[in-house]
Amino acid sequence: MSHVLGLAIESLVAVLLMLTIGYCWLLNKRLQRLKADEHSLKATIAELITATEIAERAIGGLKHAVRDVNEDLGNRLEAATQMSMQLKNQLAEGDNVVRRLSKIALAARPPEAAPAVAAPAPAPVAPAPRLSAARAVAAAAEAFTERRRAGGLAA
Repeated sequence: MSHVLGLAIESLVAVLLMLTIGYCWLLNKRLQRLKADEHSLKATIAELITATEIAERAIGGLKHAVRDVNEDLGNRLEAATQMSMQLKNQLAEGDNVVRRLSKIALAARPPEAAPAVAAPAPAPVAPAPRLSAARAVAAAAEAFTERRRAGGLAA
């Protein structure tokens, strides 16, 4: 019996060793897959870091471009504001010139033409061939002011 018991114990140890070897083989395969996944994960992380660095550089470039565009836009806006003020002043001066020309034209008219101001006549289509240069300028100024009063536009 002692041989049978020894054989049974030896067989049990052999079976347990076979199970241990099989389990070690299974763990080895899992560890190899884990190592492969670790290498692919490291490669993915390296690509992600590279992409992040590229994105950071691009963002820095965009910030610089936005700053430049903002400065340029500010300069252009300031220039446009100055140009607008100049145009406004020039328009005011033009209105003053038109008013003075109207006064000059009214003052240069002969006394019999003064009542015609109450009922504005349409501008002559073709000037008379014997008008003097001063009268032609006065007629043009009068036509100009009439158009200005009638439609709000000079031309």
